[in-house]
Amino acid sequence: MAVFEYEAMATTGKIVKGVIDADSVTSARRQLREQTLYPTKLVETFGKEGFAGPSAPSGAARGRISARDVAMLTRQMAVLLHAGMPLVETLGALLNQVTNARLGKIIYDIRAKVNEGMTLANALGAHNRIFSDLYVNMVRAGESSGALEQVLFRLADIQERQVKLRSRIQSSLAYPVVMAVFGFGIIFFLMTVIVPKIVVIFTKQKAHLPMITEWLIATCTFLGRWWWALALVIVAMYSIWRAWVARPEGRRVWDRFKLRLPVFGKMYTMIISARFARTLGTMLQSGLTMMTALDVVKSVLGNRVIEESLDDVKADVRRGRDLSVPLKECGYFPAMLISMVELGQRSGELENMMLKIADTYDEDVEMSVDAVVSLLEPFMIIIMGLFVGFLVLAILLPIFSLSSTVKH
Repeated sequence: MAVFEYEAMATTGKIVKGVIDADSVTSARRQLREQTLYPTKLVETFGKEGFAGPSAPSGAARGRISARDVAMLTRQMAVLLHAGMPLVETLGALLNQVTNARLGKIIYDIRAKVNEGMTLANALGAHNRIFSDLYVNMVRAGESSGALEQVLFRLADIQERQVKLRSRIQSSLAYPVVMAVFGFGIIFFLMTVIVPKIVVIFTKQKAHLPMITEWLIATCTFLGRWWWALALVIVAMYSIWRAWVARPEGRRVWDRFKLRLPVFGKMYTMIISARFARTLGTMLQSGLTMMTALDVVKSVLGNRVIEESLDDVKADVRRGRDLSVPLKECGYFPAMLISMVELGQRSGELENMMLKIADTYDEDVEMSVDAVVSLLEPFMIIIMGLFVGFLVLAILLPIFSLSSTVKH
């Protein structure tokens, strides 16, 4: 059996793209016509043997599938399983519905592995660029407990919340970023095109120029001649920073620096804390043990310093200490999170407490982003106003000087 990428026309006249699983081109066309789709393009992309190599899954899964796509896939899988459809048939139904060709190839490979007797968790783990350790371990716990659809619903909720939070932050930062880029473009245009033409007038008059005007002329001359060198320096510095951060020691220093930043460090800590609490609560709610849950939590935090501190936390928990004690001793988590962990352990509802505190931190992050953006806008306007005032002053002062000379 093979998978075909198709373009087809629906009865409404709309062009539809997707993938379909069929034995042959004729069978694929017949299936499309049964769905009232009339194919205009049908290309066989791969068959079962196309995934025989060990490198195929990671190649198929390389970074073009969004978190929103995975969240939608998880929700659809949970709904179909909850309706009583067997797993292999569920994956086949998803294969016929997906519109992302790369994601369709991954689903096809997962279905093939499950059909051969592999567990869904192991099949998903072969595509670790798309399905995180949290995802795979939760699915494994769901398969072991016989509650796979409930676990998938929880996973879908987590991913949808993360997508929503990321979209909210990006949309909040979009305006100041666009404003900053636009403002920088205007300043660069004034400094390299407009101001040099005005400066020519002053140089022809051979008049004594104020210090502020000489600074402006020197800056414009430098930008006009060496803007390309400045761009190369910026690119080189960024490349060096990326290479440094890619090293373990550099990543450790950078992650520690992010935690200590004023304002932004507190927001970053709340994001890490929300991720820790939501992952731990969801893993415990799915039936995993504390040690297994902490292993998964460590892999999803995204901060090397806190990840290393969790090794000590796990060692203390393994020796029988309450989780709240080593968390407090490591010094990176907020007091409210530690108090909720302690309360949850005493009441026996740690997973519910973790999910509640995660919701609280997500809301705090959204409010903090809105507050920072509301402060950034007037700050950027003030900076632009000061620069424009500098330009006006640097240009008008020699003009006034020339006019007074002419009068005398």
